[in-house]
Amino acid sequence: MRLLLAAAALMSTTAFTSPAFADDHAESSEMIETADLTFERVFASPSLDGASPRQAKLSPDGRYLTLLRNRDDERERYDLWAYDREASEWTMLVDSEKLGTGRELSEDEKMQRERARVGNLRGIINYQWTADGTGILVPLDGDLYLAKLDGTVSRLTDTEESELNPALSSTSKYVSFVRDRQLWVGEVGADAKPITPKEDDTIRWGEAEFVAQEEMSRLTGYWWNQNDTRIAVQRTDESPVGIVTRAAIGATGTKVFDQRYPVAGSDNAIVQLFVMDPDGGNTIEVDLGEETDIYLARADWGPDDFLYVQRQNREQTVLDMLKVDPVTGSSEILFTEKAAVDDYWINLSDNYKFLDDGSLVWWSERDGFGHLYTFKDGEWYRNTQGDWVVTKLLSAKAEYSEMFFVGTHDDVREQHVYRLGVKDGELTPIRLTERGYTHSASMDKDGKTLLISRSNHNQPTQTYLADSEGNRLAWVEENALDADHPYAPHLASHRPAEFGKIKAADGTTDLHWKMVTPEMEAGKQYPVFYYHYSGPGPQIVTNGWDGALQQAVVDAGYIWFELDNRGSANRGVAFEKPLYRAMGGVEVDDQREGAEYLKTLDFVDPDKIALYGWSYGGYMTLKQMQADPGLYAAGISGAPVTRWGLYDTHYTERFMGDPRIVPEAYEKASAIPDATKMTDPLLLIHGMADDNVVFENSSELISVLQEANVPFEMMLYPGYTHRVAGENISPHLWNTMFAFLKRNGVTPPE
Repeated sequence: MRLLLAAAALMSTTAFTSPAFADDHAESSEMIETADLTFERVFASPSLDGASPRQAKLSPDGRYLTLLRNRDDERERYDLWAYDREASEWTMLVDSEKLGTGRELSEDEKMQRERARVGNLRGIINYQWTADGTGILVPLDGDLYLAKLDGTVSRLTDTEESELNPALSSTSKYVSFVRDRQLWVGEVGADAKPITPKEDDTIRWGEAEFVAQEEMSRLTGYWWNQNDTRIAVQRTDESPVGIVTRAAIGATGTKVFDQRYPVAGSDNAIVQLFVMDPDGGNTIEVDLGEETDIYLARADWGPDDFLYVQRQNREQTVLDMLKVDPVTGSSEILFTEKAAVDDYWINLSDNYKFLDDGSLVWWSERDGFGHLYTFKDGEWYRNTQGDWVVTKLLSAKAEYSEMFFVGTHDDVREQHVYRLGVKDGELTPIRLTERGYTHSASMDKDGKTLLISRSNHNQPTQTYLADSEGNRLAWVEENALDADHPYAPHLASHRPAEFGKIKAADGTTDLHWKMVTPEMEAGKQYPVFYYHYSGPGPQIVTNGWDGALQQAVVDAGYIWFELDNRGSANRGVAFEKPLYRAMGGVEVDDQREGAEYLKTLDFVDPDKIALYGWSYGGYMTLKQMQADPGLYAAGISGAPVTRWGLYDTHYTERFMGDPRIVPEAYEKASAIPDATKMTDPLLLIHGMADDNVVFENSSELISVLQEANVPFEMMLYPGYTHRVAGENISPHLWNTMFAFLKRNGVTPPE
C-alpha cells in the first residue's frame, strides 16, 4: 500500500472523529459483562478487531484524507470515504453497494484477486487520486468510475468483461487497463482503445504472468513513464506452459478450467518487454538478453527517463539490473546481485529507490542479513548493518539522514520505524516508534509524513500520522478498546501472551515461541492447539495483534502455541538456508523440539498436543505425523502440498532446485511415499476449486490412504479456492476442526 501525502504541515494534531473513529469513553472494561467468544462471533460483523481502514491517502493538495472503510454490518465490504480537513467532516464518496452492479467478476479478475490475497473482500479494494486532485479512479465490480469530491460519480466503462490492472498515467491524462488480453488506453473521460494487437489465446499484453503474481509480488504488466510519453508493456506467451485441467467443483455443478500452470521442472511462459507511445506507436522491443528462460522480476522508470529492469535467472541465484534506452530498446547491465552464499537464493524485494542525484538505494542480503546500500557512480556504500534486517524501505533522499525504513534492529518480534542517523561517527538507526508494539508504515513521497500502524497482543491495530521525528500528529484510527469497541464484551477473558526461546534441533540456534494459556487450575493439565506454518517466508511469532480467533481457541480451554523454525523470515541467510533442497526436513526437526518442550511443562497434557497448519503448514502437519507417530495426539492438514512437483516453478525451484536435476530431493520432500506411516488421527481439509495448491495434492493423498486402508477424516469445501473463509464458512471450518479434536479425545480437563 502506497500513501501519497503532501506535507507534515497539512496534518492537524487533533484526532479525526467519526462513527469509525471513536472518542474515548469513561466506562472501563471491568464494568462490561463478558460474553462467550464463539467461532460464529469471531467471523461475524462488526469485526472484533475494530475498524480496519485500508489504503489511507492524502489528496495531492493535502486537503482530503481518503481511505477505504469496512462496514459494521458487512466486515469484508469496503466503501470510499474522505475527510475534509477544512470542514472537519467525513463523507462517503462512493457507496459500493449503491453504485455497484453486483456483476460477477471475470475468472481472470477473480484469480488476480486471489493472487493479491484480497479474494475475500467486496466493494472497493483499491483506488487512485488524479494528479490534480479533482477526482479519484475507482474500480468496482469489474468496471471503472471517476468519483468527484462533490459526490458525483461518472462511469468510465460498462462492459461484461472486467477491466484488469486499471491505472491512471503519471500525469493522469490517460486511464489504462487490460481487457481481453490487450492493453487499452484512453484520455480520462474519453473512450479507451486497445494499443496492443489482438493475438491468439496464449498471448497476453499488459498482465503479469501467473508466477509473477503469485510468487514475485508483481501484480502489473505495464509501467507509465513520468511524463506520460512512453509505456513499458509486457507481452506474455503462455504456449510453452503446461495445462492443468482444474475442476472447480461447486455446490450445484462443476466448471472445468484448462489452466496454464507451470509446475516445477516445466517450461515457463516466455516474457518479452516492449516500450511504446500511449497510442501504441513507436513500439520497440527491450533487449532482455539471449536467454529467454528468465524472470522479469521488476521494471521501473528512473528519474533520468531510462527504464530499469531486474532480470533474474531461472535458478534465482543471479539478478541483473538492466539499464534500458527507451528509444532503441538496447540494454546494459548496471550491476549484478548474486546469492549471498552457495546453496541459497535471491529473495526479491521492493526495497529500493532511484534518487534524483542518479544514485540508487538498494536492499541486499549480501552480508547475511537484509540491509540497505547506496549504489552511486559504480560504487557501493553501506547504509545499515548488523545481525538484524531491514524489512521495508519507506523513503530515501541523497542525504542519508532522510532515509526511513522499518526493521528488526531492537527486537525481531517487534518491527519498528527508523530514521538513519549518526552515533559515534557511524551511521546508526534511530528508532521513531514505541517499544511494546510491532509496526508497519508507509511514507509520503517527500519524506515528511509517516502513516504508522501498530499493534500488540493486547491492542488491535491502531493507525496514526506522524512527522519525520515520529511525533504523532493525528490518529487515523485510534481503535481504543473502550466500552463501544466490538471486542469489549470479551476483554475480561482476554488472556496474555507469553514469549520465550528454545534451541533448534542443531542445539545452537535460538527459536522463538509464543504461548497463550487459558485460566488454569492448579494440578490440571491442558491440551495444546499447536499452530504452525513452518515454511519459508512468513514469520509467525510476533508481538502483534493476532485477532479474536486465537482467544476463542483459548476460551475453549486449549493452550495456543506457535514456534518459528529455521527457514522462516527476518532472521538472516543462515537461518533460512537449511531449507535448500531439503523442505520437510529441518522444519520437522525444529517443530519436534517445540513439542518436546511442551511435554516438559507440568500444565500441558503430553498426550493432547494437536497440530494445525494450512498450505505449507498443512504439508508440515503431514510430514510431522509421518516422522513422529505418537508424538502428536492428532493433526489437521489444510490445503497441503503433498508433492512439490505439483507446485509452481518460481516458488518451488527457488528452494528445491529443478526436479529434472535433483529428483531425489523432491522424492524425499514429498508427503506421499510415507503417507501410510501416519497412525495418529488426521483431518484433511481442501477447497475443491483451489487454483494455487491444486486439489490433486489432496486427491492423491486420499487415494494412497484409502488403498492402504489407513483411516482418516476429511472435509471438502465445494467452490472454495485456497482460501476457505467467509462469515458462515469460517465458523463451519473451525467448528469442524474442534469437533474432530473432541472425537479423538483432545479435550480440556473436566
